[in-house]
Amino acid sequence: MINITIDGHSGSGKSSTAKKVAAALDYTYIDTGAMYRAITLLVGRHKINPENLEALKALLDETAIKFQKMQDGSKHLFVNGEDVEMDIRTQEVADQVSEISRIPLVREHLVMWQREMAKGKGVVMEGRDAGTVILPEADLKVFMTADLQERARRRYEQMSEKGIPADLDEITANLSHRDKLDSTRDIAPLKKADGAVEVDTTHMSFEDQVDAIVTLAKQKMALTR
Repeated sequence: MINITIDGHSGSGKSSTAKKVAAALDYTYIDTGAMYRAITLLVGRHKINPENLEALKALLDETAIKFQKMQDGSKHLFVNGEDVEMDIRTQEVADQVSEISRIPLVREHLVMWQREMAKGKGVVMEGRDAGTVILPEADLKVFMTADLQERARRRYEQMSEKGIPADLDEITANLSHRDKLDSTRDIAPLKKADGAVEVDTTHMSFEDQVDAIVTLAKQKMALTR
């Protein structure tokens, strides 16, 4: 078994693709972005000032995050026993997550949890710094991208299908803002990891995205036997 990281811009298709890749290989899928969204949700619920590091640490210390498989085969994120999969996908959380994820204390805690999850190998770790910071020694590192308008369209359709209110212009502006924040932050900025394979999904079907990465994974597995 190998560890696979899939990084890239928000809306590039990495989450959906990573889920299918994990399912195809019978690996464990870890959505690091969902974990940051969960902390962002909790910060908002508890009305914590992000600059109050003492309150943030207390929140992190008492938080337990778990990915749990549902009856339909999907995996939902549970925080302290509560299914928050829908709550973390709102625009309100999306608007704040980049700010929360920039905080060193938050990143340190989550990276520690994420590395622990990957110790046994057989993991597809998806996010923005999975291959550069969390698992730089991963056997296969992939960097997914797509142009802004295509990413916004996909995010709009994804939210609409889930019944989440969405505005295309607002989503486009949010993605553009997050691109800037993610690529310029001081800690773990978004970038292509050394040795990563870049996959531009702008003109690729979803099935092609999955097939391309599964093929890369099987090639890597064959080399590590």
